[in-house]
Amino acid sequence: MTENQIYQMIHKRSSSIVKWILMISIAELIFWAGISFFTVDDNYLETLEMYHIDTLFKVLSVINYIIIFIFIYMFYKNFKTISTTDTVKKLMRSIIKTRKTVQYYIWYNLAMFAVIFIIVVISQINYDPNINSVLENAKDKNPQAFWIVIGLTYFVLFAVTLGLFWLFYRLVYGFLMKRLLKNYEELKKMDF
Repeated sequence: MTENQIYQMIHKRSSSIVKWILMISIAELIFWAGISFFTVDDNYLETLEMYHIDTLFKVLSVINYIIIFIFIYMFYKNFKTISTTDTVKKLMRSIIKTRKTVQYYIWYNLAMFAVIFIIVVISQINYDPNINSVLENAKDKNPQAFWIVIGLTYFVLFAVTLGLFWLFYRLVYGFLMKRLLKNYEELKKMDF
């Protein structure tokens, strides 16, 4: 194979990978929007009101969807750029840019999960009547043990859930990012 044929093959593979990244991010958006649409009921809304975070959650949801749409638009732009790239150097730059965009997307989603989790935990501790009644009982007995148990429980729940999200992103996007990196390394070896 000539170097030009190799370039064409890498170009096509890179374009395909970025198209998959775009399609997966859209599917992920639809999945999470569907879950929130079908799981939001009166009990959920009453709980948010009881925790005094109903307005905050509406604002966070709007901000989150706007930012995710921006990422999807950036994935689309990266796909179009890679699809129409005509030189090795431009393709290499596009691959690097796409990889960075995916990394930012993953970190954004993990950070948003952490922020929402922390807000919910603080609101639960402050406003949940069940936790407050347990806290009142614990004050008489052993408040330090109560806070240690609560802290460890929330920490384990947070770590496991965040770990599952991270694992999902590593498996799905990490696989595609490794393939993009491989394409980048192959292009680096070529002399144009």
